[in-house]
Amino acid sequence: MKQLKFIILFLSINVLAMAQYPSEKNILDKIDDNMSAKTRVMTVKMEIDGARGTRTMESKIWTEGDKRSFTEYLSPAREKGTKMLKLENQLWIYSPTTDRVMQISGHMLRQSVMGSDMSYEDMMNDTPLLERYRADVTGEETIDDRKCWVVTLTAIKEDVNYYSQKLWVDEERYVPLRMDLFAKSGKLLKRTTLSDIQKVQGRWFPKTMVYKDMLKEGNGTRMTFMSIQFNVSISESTFNKANLK
Repeated sequence: MKQLKFIILFLSINVLAMAQYPSEKNILDKIDDNMSAKTRVMTVKMEIDGARGTRTMESKIWTEGDKRSFTEYLSPAREKGTKMLKLENQLWIYSPTTDRVMQISGHMLRQSVMGSDMSYEDMMNDTPLLERYRADVTGEETIDDRKCWVVTLTAIKEDVNYYSQKLWVDEERYVPLRMDLFAKSGKLLKRTTLSDIQKVQGRWFPKTMVYKDMLKEGNGTRMTFMSIQFNVSISESTFNKANLK
C-alpha cells in the first residue's frame, strides 16, 4: 500500500512539473520572434579555427525572410568581392578570381562554406522548425548560469539535414544557448553555441555564434555580428542575379 502511494505521489509530481512547461509551439514561436525578421542587414566577422590555423573574414549580408539572401565578402583581399545569392532553394556563388558565377546544387551543398564549419545546406535551411520537426519539451537544465528549457526536435520530413536536434532555450529571453544536431543513427554531427545575448531593436539576439563540426579538427567557426538591423528596406535589385558581378 505504501509503495502504491509512493508511485501515485511520484506520478503526480511529474505530471505537475510537465504541466508547468510552456508548449513547444510557444517556445519556438518566441525564438522566431527574436531571431527572425521580415528583413535583416548584417555585418559579420567570421573566424575559422581549423587544422591549418585561423582565418578571419568579414562580410555583409542582406536577407528577406527565409527565402532570399545576398552575401558580399569584404575582407581579406583573397576573398574580397566573392558574392553569394540564395533564391528559394537555389544558390549561386560569384568568384572574382575566375570572374565566374557557379550554381551550387546536389552533393555540392554539403561542402564547407569558405572552409568554415558550416555547409551550404546549413545556409539554405531557414524554414521554421515546426515545419520540419516535431518538438517536445523534455526538461530543464542550466547553461552559463541561465535556466533553460530542453527541447528535442525529431524530423517529420525526409529532406532535412539533421534527423534530430536538441535545443537549450533560455527560459527568460527565449534564445537558444546551445543546439546539438544529430544524424539518424544518433551520432552528434554539429554543435552551435550562442552567447553575448543583447537587446537589439526590442528583441534578444546573440551577438556571437560558434559553429562546430564535430567530425572536423579545430575549435570551430566563430561568427560575431558587428552590426545588425531588423525590418529595414532592401532594394529589390539586391536579390537579382545580375548583382553577382
